[in-house]
Amino acid sequence: MELDYSEIGRRIAKRRKELGLRQVQVCEQAGINDKYLSCIERATSIPSLEVIMKLALALDTTPDEFLTGSIRYKENEWQDVAELMRNMSPGQLSLAKSFLIWLSDQKL
Repeated sequence: MELDYSEIGRRIAKRRKELGLRQVQVCEQAGINDKYLSCIERATSIPSLEVIMKLALALDTTPDEFLTGSIRYKENEWQDVAELMRNMSPGQLSLAKSFLIWLSDQKL
């Protein structure tokens, strides 16, 4: 599956606007630079998995909403996972991403 970063940026901007938030407000909550968010929304920068997770948490949604356009969660379980990933090192995030890709391929 190839990611469409312009669509991801559009979804992030849409969610932010639905909540009536300015870019600077979201950036403060997510701990990222406001110019970076602007670039993500315009698809001139590609966000990392960590940034997608931070933005999802700041915008009270799941990463699925940004990545695929759908929301798949039961209550707030995804927030627990996002919170666990928040303080991971780049190596840990890479490993977590690999595991999540593997897990999503499993027929459970």
